[in-house]
Parts: sequence; C-alpha cells; structure tokens
Amino acid sequence: MSKGIQDKVVLITGGSTGIGAEVARLLASQGAKVAIAARRKDKLDEVVAAIEASGGVARAYSMDVTDKKQVEAVVAATVADFGKVDVLVNNAGLMPIRPMSEVNTDEWDQMIDVNLKGTLYGVAAVLPRFIAQESGHIINLSSVAGTKVFAPGGTVYSGTKFAVSAISEGLRQEVGDKIRVTSIAPGAVDSELKHSTSGTSADAVLDFYKQAIPAAAVARAIAFAIEQPADVDINEIVLRPTIQVF
Repeated sequence: MSKGIQDKVVLITGGSTGIGAEVARLLASQGAKVAIAARRKDKLDEVVAAIEASGGVARAYSMDVTDKKQVEAVVAATVADFGKVDVLVNNAGLMPIRPMSEVNTDEWDQMIDVNLKGTLYGVAAVLPRFIAQESGHIINLSSVAGTKVFAPGGTVYSGTKFAVSAISEGLRQEVGDKIRVTSIAPGAVDSELKHSTSGTSADAVLDFYKQAIPAAAVARAIAFAIEQPADVDINEIVLRPTIQVF
C-alpha cells in the first residue's frame, strides 16, 4: 500500500489495455479504487476481474472519449459509485503515422478528436468538481513527440501531443494552487498504440517499437506523481527506453 495512493478514487480513460490497464492494476494494488473507461467493455471487464481477484476495487464503464456527454456521464457515474473522484488519468490516444503529403485528413481528425478533444473533455468533466472540493489531480498522457516534433510521419501526432503538453502547463498555472496537474511524456512503450498505423509507415513504426519498454514503466511514473504529498506537484515526467535517441 502507498499512503499517498490508498483510498483515492482514480478514473483512467483508455483503461482496457496497455498503459491504462497497467496503471489500473498498479494503483489498485496500492489501495486505490479505480474506475476504468474505454470503448471495449469486454476488455475492461477482464481488467476489473483480475484486479478484484487480487483483492482490489475496480469498476468498468463503457465510454468514447470523443463524446463529451459520455465522458461527463462516466465521471458522474464514478462519483455516484465511489462518492468522489480524486485523480483523472487522460490516457486514451491514437498514433497513426503517415507523411503529411499523403493528406489523410480522416486520420488527422481522429487524432485531434481522441488525443486533444478527448483530453479536454476529461478535464471539463472533472474540473468543476475538483474546484468545488478544492483538491484533485489531472494527469495527461503526452509523448516525447510532444517535446520534439516526430517527422516525417508523426507531424500531426506531434501537434496533438504538443497541445496536450501546453494545455497541461496552462491548466497548472490557472488552478495549480489547489489542483495538481501532471504531463507524462513516454517514448516507445509496448502497447496497442503502435498498431494505430495502417499506412505506408506501418513497418517503420513496428521496427521502431522493437526497443519499447513495458507499459508498467509508465504506470510506475504515474504512481510516483500521485503518491507525492499534497504540497508537491510533479509537473512533467519524460521517460523513454535507455537506447531510444528520439
């Protein structure tokens, strides 16, 4: 158990697999009550079953982060079920890599909707509650591509992740006296994200991800940010495989 994590209610988007699922498992093992949300309810139920089998507390909610009404409804349901929300982990994301010259505007729209709007909708749903309770922690998943442009191929993805980093810092400046804000910027992590690419860059992306670190490494970084005393705000964590240059 971690004193800074025990009994906190943590809502995790994109919680069915990868980083989100690992965060849920780790925090539950340290005494948090976890709410996981994603589109694939069957995968969510598997994560919840594993957590409960280990003695933890978890619930699953079907949700599409691009639908702000669904996001608000899940936050409201989490509060109804657990009595509060202490931490939001905005984890859901897409990463289709493709040169801009191929002009796949459908992929651009998807990244903007999931990576950027999805993050904003999560913030919008919890922020009034955090302000009212004068506490809370918003953790946004950015990327090393949100600190350095990943091009060719990742230009639009970098654009969404730079935006997430900027929003995180701006939000910290606005509400940081009571509400903690953390931006997590991972490098190559073993998850389903690498399979977002289906176009000409697919083989290059899979080759790049051969160096990936496990999702559990990101979960530990998130736990570190959460477990700090209330007067300590970890604003940004960048982590990548030791051998990753970018």
